[in-house]
Amino acid sequence: MKKILSAILLAGAFIFVGCSNGEMAKTEDGKEMHSLQLVLDYTPNTNHTGIYVADALGYYEEEGIDLDIAQPPEGGAPVLVASGKAQLGIDYQDTIASAYAQENPLPVTNIAALVQHNTSGIVSLKGNGMDRPKGMEGKRYATWGMETEQAMVKNVVEEDGGDFSKVQLLPSNFTDVFTGLGNEADAVWIFYGWDGVAAEVKEVPIDYFAFRDINPVFDYYTPTIIANNEFLEENGELTKAFLRATKKGYEYAIENPEEAADILLKASPELDRDIVVASQKYLSKEYIADAEKWGYIDSARWNAFYQWLYENKLIESEIEDDFGFTNEFLPE
Repeated sequence: MKKILSAILLAGAFIFVGCSNGEMAKTEDGKEMHSLQLVLDYTPNTNHTGIYVADALGYYEEEGIDLDIAQPPEGGAPVLVASGKAQLGIDYQDTIASAYAQENPLPVTNIAALVQHNTSGIVSLKGNGMDRPKGMEGKRYATWGMETEQAMVKNVVEEDGGDFSKVQLLPSNFTDVFTGLGNEADAVWIFYGWDGVAAEVKEVPIDYFAFRDINPVFDYYTPTIIANNEFLEENGELTKAFLRATKKGYEYAIENPEEAADILLKASPELDRDIVVASQKYLSKEYIADAEKWGYIDSARWNAFYQWLYENKLIESEIEDDFGFTNEFLPE
């Protein structure tokens, strides 16, 4: 989850990123290329596969784009993208909400959904009675200590007839979910497309429930591609070209999950191949799912989540309907 970026890290991060509108360069054969930088939200994983595929198979080059895929600083992509020092990044609808709910909203816009539905939920070791939210009563939940996170857990527990005050909140201080479960905690929030699939691969018996199955308002968008607002205003056609190439990368990953997994593994060989392949097969059904096209953001779902945050006093001010996203640049 995202933390506030320190001034030192911010200053350091600005050294390596490019200009806000993308620099022009020429290849050896004289072809003009736009240099763009995309800052990830986390270390490379299967949420990002389509981007790595588009880069490896030359889809960006075909669109005249030289894409630099950068690791995020401590504060994540939004600060860099908002500053104009990077043009593009990956973030989440939930964590960026507070940056929109202020007098001067962060000048970034979500331009595509990488995964169509929220695939997160609560996992526990099988047989501990937490196959439904009420079962968290009396159990240890490893929390990140975030207000919105805890409010969502409280909501689903109470929706299921449970008493959230009986859930023991402990700080999440372990990196391996399945080492922590049963030792340091009884339940933890995961994204099924990675940790849930990893449990299947490792043959760890688990119970799991998804937030969106308990309360549909939690079917928000995570992760998304964000872009600098000034860059969007001045480079509409370049943005469309970037998304055309990215769409092709995700479509390839949908049709060829094992080959796409190998491309991601070549970029990040430290990842576990069995988990990557299994995760890729899972997400191949989730990138577009039931949406009308890749990257589409549904207005009703977007607005419903932000309205819930405001009604529950989790953001300082109301976010206007349809603020913070656009489908304008998506390819057909």
